[in-house]
Amino acid sequence: AQLVESGGGLVQAGGSLRLSCAATGSIYNFNRMSWYRQAPGKQRELVADKTTGHIITYADSVKGRFTIYTDNVRNVSLQMDNLKPEDTAVYYCYALQVRVGVRGVDEYWGQGTQVTVSS
Repeated sequence: AQLVESGGGLVQAGGSLRLSCAATGSIYNFNRMSWYRQAPGKQRELVADKTTGHIITYADSVKGRFTIYTDNVRNVSLQMDNLKPEDTAVYYCYALQVRVGVRGVDEYWGQGTQVTVSS
């Protein structure tokens, strides 16, 4: 599978953006779909995550401002409101699928999309 992202861009502080990510190819039932981000000079960090058990996790820095939506089949999106300059980063979607009948997992990453928030 490939994950294809869209929706990044430049926005002023206080504005909103919606990132989308879709898996191409066969229909998947991902056990987990997530968004990560990486700012210059920093490690990649988890932004939001949703499992098939409907457990949703947000980084403390985005709680109340970002919302993750996913069908856990092939689509995940991230609604980002009240954006701050410190949200500037490359955002990556991520999907994990537990293999059936065989031990192990398959992990997939999107190509990354730049989000820049000006002050």
